[in-house]
Amino acid sequence: MTRCDVLIVGAGPTGLVLGNWLARLGVPFRIVDKVAEPGTTSRALAVHARTLELYRQLNLTEAVIANGHKVPAFNLWVKGKPEARVSFADIALDLTPYPFIKMFPQDEHEKLLIGRLQTFGVTVERSVELIGFTDTGDHIVARLRTPTGEETCEAAYIAGCDGARSMVRQTMATGFPGGTYQQIFYVADTEASGPSVNGDVNVDLDEADFLAVFPLKGEGRVRLIGTVRDDRAQHPETLRFQDVSGRAIEHLKININKINWFSTYRVHHRVTDHFRKGRAFLLGDAAHIHSPAGGQGMNTGIGDAINLAWKLAEVLQGRAAEELLDSYETERIAFARKLVKTTDQIFTLATAEGRLADIVRTRILPLVIPTASRIEALREWLFRTISQLMINYRDSELSMGRAGDIHGGDRLPWLKTVDNYGPLAEPSWQVHMYGDASQDLTQWCRAHDLPLHQFEWRDEHAAAGFSRNALYLIRPDTYVALAESSGSPETIEIYFKDRGWQ
Repeated sequence: MTRCDVLIVGAGPTGLVLGNWLARLGVPFRIVDKVAEPGTTSRALAVHARTLELYRQLNLTEAVIANGHKVPAFNLWVKGKPEARVSFADIALDLTPYPFIKMFPQDEHEKLLIGRLQTFGVTVERSVELIGFTDTGDHIVARLRTPTGEETCEAAYIAGCDGARSMVRQTMATGFPGGTYQQIFYVADTEASGPSVNGDVNVDLDEADFLAVFPLKGEGRVRLIGTVRDDRAQHPETLRFQDVSGRAIEHLKININKINWFSTYRVHHRVTDHFRKGRAFLLGDAAHIHSPAGGQGMNTGIGDAINLAWKLAEVLQGRAAEELLDSYETERIAFARKLVKTTDQIFTLATAEGRLADIVRTRILPLVIPTASRIEALREWLFRTISQLMINYRDSELSMGRAGDIHGGDRLPWLKTVDNYGPLAEPSWQVHMYGDASQDLTQWCRAHDLPLHQFEWRDEHAAAGFSRNALYLIRPDTYVALAESSGSPETIEIYFKDRGWQ
């Protein structure tokens, strides 16, 4: 029998991110995957601003930026020509250090995460499959099938990052309610040319099928993602690129020079009933799956992993009671349910059949979207939503207080004029003060080994939502835990004491 603190099942982006964060925090773990080799094809592409912000804690951000493609805009096509262009330029220059979307394919993303994991001395155990596990109440006993036979692994906790057919979820018996889209999705990795191979995201609004062109790094590299609704969908296993390429060439004027690979798949919209049951957790596609609208799936799984990692570290290293782990489900399941509902509505609009749906897509949207995109508040809201900057945990039991416009549970606003995100590269509790910290607060933080970061007050800090001389207690995952206008250290003491933390 082997022993570890956390057994991670599944080495996709979610499991790899969880492993990297646990390694960064000094938590012993194993990460296993039933496939022999990492994938060489993938559907997930987009890496959003919030993920890039959080990746600073592993010094991954610059590598993603350097190896990905920065998307400047998206274009809506109708009847073979672009009818509307929405530029991302200047939308979020004051919101985040990363006011853009990066296209970085999942297979390349996984290679980066595996490489970083190896710097911690951790290797993914391949061809190792979870057969099942038992929760004894004080630990997990997992049965694994390995290339040399079965073995037993004892762990304090198990994390199911094993995708839509999750064995961890099946063993937990938490269900997976939802549905399956009738359309067959296809993805084609190609080298191409033409007016829609211009570095932007290009979306075809014609008819009932959905088709989009996603740019990748490199001359002429694009990923086509589309749907098939008609009789061809009855036998997806027989589909070839030639069966769907006519629409791409006709509607988006693409010249296909080379097809690297082509695959089809079905998409579901489901959320499990519980993200935690005893000592078992579900993350990523094992917990929630939805349409690819907005490129949210991979980023959401990464958010799950980071949210859970620091909480596991706090509990396993004796700084917090096990009840802290309940907040993982509270904080992440609400967002997952909202995300599935939203992406379902968007996809339904994009693929609905009928005369009215065609009119909305081909006549109304090309007029409305460019006009709406010129409204600054709407542009900002759209970027915050897609980039996941809008995620907050205000309703969490870990969130307390308000100072200025910032509530406990909010993402800490980024300040363009000072690097207030610099200290967040350390995944630890810390206090931020925008203005002057009192001597009592300074001494208290020093006595309790709690980093205090002071930023000289500027008028633009108020515009970002900060209150002068208020304190903001920041969680290890960079969200605000406590916002307190008085700046009194007693409020920090109360915060931790009420939650039974050391």
